[in-house]
Amino acid sequence: MKPIWIVDDDQSIRFVLEKALLREQLPTRSFTNPREVLAALDDDEDGPQVLVSDIRMPGGSGLELLEKVKARFPGLPVIIMTAFSDLDSAVSAFQGGAFEYLPKPFDLPKAVELIHRAVEESQREEVAQESISETPEMLGQAPAMQDVFRAIGRLSQSNVTVLITGESGSGKELVARALHKHSPRAGGPFVAINTAAIPKDLLESELFGHERGAFTGAQTMRRGRFEQAEGGTLFLDEIGDMPFDLQTRLLRVLSDGHFYRVGGHSAVKANVRVIAATHQDLEQRVKEGVFREDLFHRLNVIRLRLPALRERREDVPMLARHFLQQSARQLGVEPKRISDAALERLSRFSFPGNVRQLENICHWLTVMAPAQVIEPKDLPPEVMLDDASPATVVSLPAQAGAPASVSGALAQAGADVAPVPMPVSGDGWEGGLEAEALALLSSGREDVWDELTRRFERKLILTALANTKGRRIEAAHKLGIGRNTITRKIQELGLE
Repeated sequence: MKPIWIVDDDQSIRFVLEKALLREQLPTRSFTNPREVLAALDDDEDGPQVLVSDIRMPGGSGLELLEKVKARFPGLPVIIMTAFSDLDSAVSAFQGGAFEYLPKPFDLPKAVELIHRAVEESQREEVAQESISETPEMLGQAPAMQDVFRAIGRLSQSNVTVLITGESGSGKELVARALHKHSPRAGGPFVAINTAAIPKDLLESELFGHERGAFTGAQTMRRGRFEQAEGGTLFLDEIGDMPFDLQTRLLRVLSDGHFYRVGGHSAVKANVRVIAATHQDLEQRVKEGVFREDLFHRLNVIRLRLPALRERREDVPMLARHFLQQSARQLGVEPKRISDAALERLSRFSFPGNVRQLENICHWLTVMAPAQVIEPKDLPPEVMLDDASPATVVSLPAQAGAPASVSGALAQAGADVAPVPMPVSGDGWEGGLEAEALALLSSGREDVWDELTRRFERKLILTALANTKGRRIEAAHKLGIGRNTITRKIQELGLE
């Protein structure tokens, strides 16, 4: 395993951490200032497994070191050591991409535990990078996908701006990466940013960077995504959700190729190809007055429409087998096989989340399916509910022995009721929830709220953790809850 790099001018801190990590059989390498680290990175192409750095040292700042290291090793976990009361430093560390910050003086066992978590994160990132390098760019035999492949081929020698449209989860970023890889800019960086996922107040700084002192917590100059993508391609995902005032700044960059960092007074030249993507109808957004018409025409030079997965159902078996292999590699387990009957059932699913949803289902199956061969009964509930026959209205008589589960519950409760019109499995998961709620309510239980809420939270958290390969903080972010909340819920629901 690669060593843990420790950077601190205090010899006692280095000594204590070295000895503690040695007892955990974790190799270490120590440095007294950032200059030594940067020199070592020039000699060592692999870099460290984890970097632990003080924030204030003679000869450089830990935050400046964080920015430079992250530029070379984006997936490297960096732990910043800082004084407990130094809130600005902690905020700056997280904004710069730090894995975690460690307040001084620190509790040694907790520090070692934190480094262990960072090592696990680093190893997960390495597995993810290996799987990316081994994965074909895109898969698809359907005519609609062949049209996309041909368009990528025709655009391979062009630097023209491209607008990719398609539903969420259909693979727009994969198309953007393929356009970059097969373009004259392939030797430059590919930088992606989801403009809908970043708060409006931070998005301007993320795109254009900021000067030191531009706002509270801006202790160093920071390069934005346009500068990071210099000589390469910048992918702007969900461009339809970009705030209106930032659309004006983006239009100016596309028009004259220059921009200003936040708080800056000198123009910076941008040598970047822009590829944008959206799941929204931009023409309609223009009519509604929430998207600039001149920016729309700037972006809409070449438009590529990516088909939804339900429009290319013949690709589902091939994609499913591929994702099962990929999930097995990521988890270090034997790949599971899927029966023809399960594939046929899966191919009939509507996939509202498109290819991303199929990938998540395959990861869920790798973890949850009980046998090596996946059968229809092993498929997740949303697939089974979606596959049911169209909604019909039936009468549920209130006599014992009625075949339907809801009717059975009514009969067991001894209810004397008239026939109840009830939709059967036609409303997806909401229809299933309605049926389950009615069954529980009619059975006389008085804890229906707690029971269904517990089951709902359990399923939601397990699905989010499967989606993020077990990374709790990322799962909490995607669910829109705090990391303390997800930790508490995992303990309450017995998901440890």
